[in-house]
Amino acid sequence: MAVYTEIEDDALINFITDYDIGEVLSCKGIAEGIENSNFIVTTTSGPYILTLYEKRVKIEDLPFFLGLMDHAAAHGIPCPVPLRTKTGETLRELAERPAALVSFLAGMWPRRPAADHCRQVGEALAQFHLATTGFHLKRPNALGSDAWRPLLAASGDDADTVKPGLSKTLTTALDGLLDDWPQDLPGGVIHADLFPDNVFFRSDHLSGMIDFYFACNDQWAYDIAVCLNAWCFEPDLSFNVTKARRLLRGYQGVRALDPAEIAALPKLAEGASMRFLLTRLYDWLNTPEDAFVTPKDPIEYLKKLEFHQSVKGPQSYGID
Repeated sequence: MAVYTEIEDDALINFITDYDIGEVLSCKGIAEGIENSNFIVTTTSGPYILTLYEKRVKIEDLPFFLGLMDHAAAHGIPCPVPLRTKTGETLRELAERPAALVSFLAGMWPRRPAADHCRQVGEALAQFHLATTGFHLKRPNALGSDAWRPLLAASGDDADTVKPGLSKTLTTALDGLLDDWPQDLPGGVIHADLFPDNVFFRSDHLSGMIDFYFACNDQWAYDIAVCLNAWCFEPDLSFNVTKARRLLRGYQGVRALDPAEIAALPKLAEGASMRFLLTRLYDWLNTPEDAFVTPKDPIEYLKKLEFHQSVKGPQSYGID
């Protein structure tokens, strides 16, 4: 989440009058994240999240994202629900941007995830995978393996301003990664961005999953690999195998992995680290200076990539 587009007070008030949620009391921008402009809008009936979709989000993808949240919530997943106007609309326009209002989830994301947080995330991810098997809309992974070479090319030689020789390092790593990328694993809808700041807890119990704007159709084990990268490294970037073991046990307590998925975990984890390295690198080089957002350091994911390249097999992730 972030703020790239500001909203005039009168425009916001007019926008909210089309919903049956009372009058606007306040509106505050949310600085975390990188994709869209997000605000907490409080009305006389309570708080809501308002999202303005920025240029990197395709308008044609929005029915998938909003429909997915509706479907997931209806099948027991604790996630935001898109609000409908008095005439039944969920997708509208505000400040010359596509816009949607969704329900507010209470809770806090864990700044220092513990092993039990990881277990609960594994369980929730598996529940999400199973709950969305009946979702009828499809969306390819726009940031999947086919996108990684173009992403690196978009950063070009500027990558070397972040770290000398980075462009060559990533080109070489991509060659090896893509030549052996896993195929034909079980799949369906994945969240694709289930980082700690997208999971809320209340009294140490998982209370919500948010930010479904990278969700797509892909291999389920790749979604697990994203979580291994996001949840199982310590601040010094050492890998915590205990957290990984708890995350994987939590997942398999709901949905068992098949042998091919287990064997593919190291390569999938390497690919997930490459994906976030490349998007962070692009954002580091291209985020507007006046944006109300802090770009994330791509070098963190270079260190994670190097770890995954060094592992000897899935046992390095604590898999049983």
